[in-house]
Amino acid sequence: MMDDRFPFLNEKLNFPQFEFRLQEEQDGKLSIFDSLRKKYLILTPEEWVRQHIIQVLIQKYEYPRSLFALEKGLKYNRLQKRFDVLVHDRNGLPFLLIECKAPEVKLTQKTVEQVCIYNKTIQAPYLGISNGKQHIFLKFEELANNFIQISDLPKI
Repeated sequence: MMDDRFPFLNEKLNFPQFEFRLQEEQDGKLSIFDSLRKKYLILTPEEWVRQHIIQVLIQKYEYPRSLFALEKGLKYNRLQKRFDVLVHDRNGLPFLLIECKAPEVKLTQKTVEQVCIYNKTIQAPYLGISNGKQHIFLKFEELANNFIQISDLPKI
């Protein structure tokens, strides 16, 4: 979709090609249909990455739709925060926490620390960060008591 008003749609992301339902709102904003929440959401660069990540987790990794929680609030040190994507395991425990950034946001130690801070409350054994171009996945190593980078995510 070539449209100068939404340049992030023209950026090449490091994801397979997916078909998304987009619609233009009366105010000129673009919306994307979120297949998990079953509603249209305003399409921001971060939402574009989030929708791609969701499709990868469902289609490539076969994570069941029923195990997802999206953009829920959490408290950390009395601060109200909001995570992007949380996938639970089949026992309902946190499994994978993913933070999505807009494509122009560089993934740095600071973005890794952000998802780690959220995870102090959630305690998922796997973490992910993506700006659509670069993806970093981490796994908690019990013996070392810290996260190590992994090249791929496990199946649930």
